[in-house]
Amino acid sequence: MVVPVVVSDKEGHFVSGLNAPEFRIYENGRPQQITLFRDEDIPVTAGLVVDHSGSMAAWRPQVIQGAGAFVQVSNQEDREFVVNFTDTIALGLPPNVPFTNKVDVLERALSEGPTRGRTALYDALAAALRHLQTDEHEKRVLIVISDGGDNASEHNFGEVLRLAQAANVIIYAVGLLDEYSADQNPEVLRKFAKQTGGKAYFPNSASEVVEVCKAIAADIRHQYTLGYEPTNSAPGGFRKIHVSVSAPGHARVSVRSRTGYFLASKTPS
Repeated sequence: MVVPVVVSDKEGHFVSGLNAPEFRIYENGRPQQITLFRDEDIPVTAGLVVDHSGSMAAWRPQVIQGAGAFVQVSNQEDREFVVNFTDTIALGLPPNVPFTNKVDVLERALSEGPTRGRTALYDALAAALRHLQTDEHEKRVLIVISDGGDNASEHNFGEVLRLAQAANVIIYAVGLLDEYSADQNPEVLRKFAKQTGGKAYFPNSASEVVEVCKAIAADIRHQYTLGYEPTNSAPGGFRKIHVSVSAPGHARVSVRSRTGYFLASKTPS
């Protein structure tokens, strides 16, 4: 089991330079032996899941700029893709380009998305999670840019969260809110981020979107990677994960990781 972890101090700054003995990881309350530890920047596959429904139209130029900024400050070996959605779902890159790290290609993929319609957020996330499975990078994230509303999906919140947890995918959310929108649901964005070890951001203005995208890239770059072999032989189901850290020189630190994962039940032979 691989668990990305972000450690920050009380001022919110990343805490780097920690070693494996300073981490403790628990599954369902039981301590686990850490068998994998990395503190270097490793390549990631990132999906940009972008809401193009009518309520998001005013944010579009900043979203495109933010995506470009995200790629520019990311690892050169990262791979990105785009899922554009309204009440329909579409991969933004050309059919023969499943992933890219070229800014101009991603910006074009975002700019060619639809600009009106209802909102199928959960279906779009499900499609993005399926696409992530076609890449071999072990570190995978989704960046969902939306107001959290959904009025057109076949999937529901619980189904998509379970898919993300089973696939060990971190979800970051950029909540673009409009006080006049009746469908917006920022709490959905917060829950997706918290349960998968990501973070939710809510820019106060269009000009902040680019800085938020840069902050997400920095967060991904400053993750520790822990791994362990679960000792629990119980049947499948949801297993809680808790990570604690002893950071010398820091009186208090904050630790962020996924809250758990789903283990499929074994079928009788």
